[in-house]
Amino acid sequence: MTFNTAAAVLDWLGVIVFAISGALVGSRKQMDIVGFALMGTVTGVGGGSIRDVLLGKSPVFWVQEPAYLIVCVLVSASVFFAAHLPQSRYRLLLWFDAVGLALFAVTGAERAMLAGAGATAAVVMGVITATFGGVIRDVLGAEMPVVLSREVYVTAALCGAALFVALSLAGLPREISVLLGFGAGLLVRGAALHWGWSLPRYRGRPGRTLEEIEQLD
Repeated sequence: MTFNTAAAVLDWLGVIVFAISGALVGSRKQMDIVGFALMGTVTGVGGGSIRDVLLGKSPVFWVQEPAYLIVCVLVSASVFFAAHLPQSRYRLLLWFDAVGLALFAVTGAERAMLAGAGATAAVVMGVITATFGGVIRDVLGAEMPVVLSREVYVTAALCGAALFVALSLAGLPREISVLLGFGAGLLVRGAALHWGWSLPRYRGRPGRTLEEIEQLD
């Protein structure tokens, strides 16, 4: 399998997985088949579209290859007829989202590097590609965006993208860099789902009294 073919396969897999997660939100909201198609499509291509715009790529990938849109619609339509089968659609949604997150963290960073972006920008583009499709999905589905939940989410994408970029710059073969980057992102996100990991959160503190402020003066 050539470099370009392997990259395309990963990209397609990420789009399909995220399209499924978007359509599953449509099932939770009891939308019609058009709603399923909309949710699946914006989730599948949303992050990559923002990435391409920020990288100055014109046209964005799905305009150049409309097959991405067609596949998103077909996948979403399939979910419309099969969404009732799994016992917990929300749990399934989270795991499909985790796989898509790990895939897009790597492919987004790789596309950025191929476009000439530096290491830091490539990592950021990987995170954007991996997370913003889910943000759009959750906003349209009136769900709490996963990026704002207590669970580790953006951090997982950051780990996957950063490891991929670091290994690529170190000269490791692409296949190993992709596999380890994907594995790191999925491992961190999967562990967060399984054990409920979360980063420390800010806690409000009472303000200083007037007496305390005067003492400081």
